[in-house]
Parts: sequence; structure tokens; C-alpha cells
Amino acid sequence: MEVPDKHDNPIITLIHVQGVETFMTYIVVESCIRCKLTDCVEVCPVDCFYEGENMLVIHPDECIDCGVCEPECPVDAIKPDTDPGLEEWLEVNREYAEVWPNITRQKDHPADSDEWRDVKDKKKYFSPEPGDG
Repeated sequence: MEVPDKHDNPIITLIHVQGVETFMTYIVVESCIRCKLTDCVEVCPVDCFYEGENMLVIHPDECIDCGVCEPECPVDAIKPDTDPGLEEWLEVNREYAEVWPNITRQKDHPADSDEWRDVKDKKKYFSPEPGDG
């Protein structure tokens, strides 16, 4: 599937950050760790999700900012990269989307995902290992 160019896509959100034009993207944050629910993957029109051992990431350069994935996440782990304090997670998404396999279909939830839904401060459980894709 060819990924649309953000600059040619009318649904992309152009924002101004400190006087500089930039494009918004969505990213996955730490609440996904150890939950790794894949409801969001199924609705992504450009297949920009990548699978790690215990979480997903979005490739920021492939995301077209359509927003259809955000409400699909049961643990509220998908955020606009313009939300304050998410710079570290933007870099995690960028780095691991380059090395983890692409995932394009919803999978069964991990058996223990319900136990992890309300756990806070899960960054220490992050695994850099790839998933199955």
C-alpha cells in the first residue's frame, strides 16, 4: 500500500508550533505497555502501526492524522503528538517503528491485558523486543 504524502493530503492537520508550521501525528503512549490491545490497528487506513513484544507504536511519518484509531483504544493510549509532555513517546514511536514489524490486523488481546489496564507508570515494563507483526 502506498502511503499518502502528508503535504498532498487534505485531511492532514497543519499546525503552528512556536511559529513553525508542522504536521500533527498520533502516537502510542505508555498506557499501551502490557495491554497491547490491537483494536486500533484494524481501523488504520495507512497501516502505520508497528508491534513490539508488549506494546504498539505508530510511525509518525506514516500517520496521516485521520484520528480514527484514537477512539478505538480501550486504554486511551493513543494521543496527538501535540499534547504537552509527550516528546519522549514521540521518539519511542519513531525509533521502534523503524525496527519492529508492521501489524495490520487485530489480534486476540493478551491473556493478562485486563490486569494491566489501570496500572500507572508502566514505562519500566517497556520491552524493546519486536512482536510478531
